[in-house]
Amino acid sequence: MTDLVDRARGLIAPGRRSVLGLAGPPGAGKSTLAAELVADLGEAAVVVPLDGFHLHDDELARLGRADRKGAPDTFDVAGYVALLRRLRSEDVVYAPLFDREREQSLAGAIPVLPEHRLVVTEGNYLLLDQPGWRDVRPLLDECWYVDLDDAVRVERLVSRHEGHGRTRRAAEEWVTRSDEANARLVVPTRERADLVVTAG
Repeated sequence: MTDLVDRARGLIAPGRRSVLGLAGPPGAGKSTLAAELVADLGEAAVVVPLDGFHLHDDELARLGRADRKGAPDTFDVAGYVALLRRLRSEDVVYAPLFDREREQSLAGAIPVLPEHRLVVTEGNYLLLDQPGWRDVRPLLDECWYVDLDDAVRVERLVSRHEGHGRTRRAAEEWVTRSDEANARLVVPTRERADLVVTAG
């Protein structure tokens, strides 16, 4: 972990704000790594997750996408790209946060302040080479791919969904149908990363 913290610290440069991306499949440990990095870096760093750009459930229902929330086309990718651009040019930016208890995004919940010289942003699709998503990578100083053994990752996902109220059977069904379909899109992006981090 020390090497990762040192590498992240090396991205901090005077006179500008840097952005480090953490990509990887669902359940790989991206948010955990992001939190650990920021905790070690202190007041100079802040986490801004992609999950804050989930489309609202009502909009997903209107679009007929509610049954696969978390797929690439269930995010406001244009809004996310616009935020990444603002992080480069504005001292104070307010970013949305995804509340996992309510399964909803909360606007303006994360203040990115002048003292935050490094933003750590994490999400599944930061390296995805698809329309909209391919605009993300040029706005990141580095992007790391977080990898984890598939069996461990899937079990973590099932436990996560159980913790949010699904039955074991419903959790396993969602992971198989939705999360793993998304993972299959993400895994090939591994080769575009600056660094592969194997999570424990």
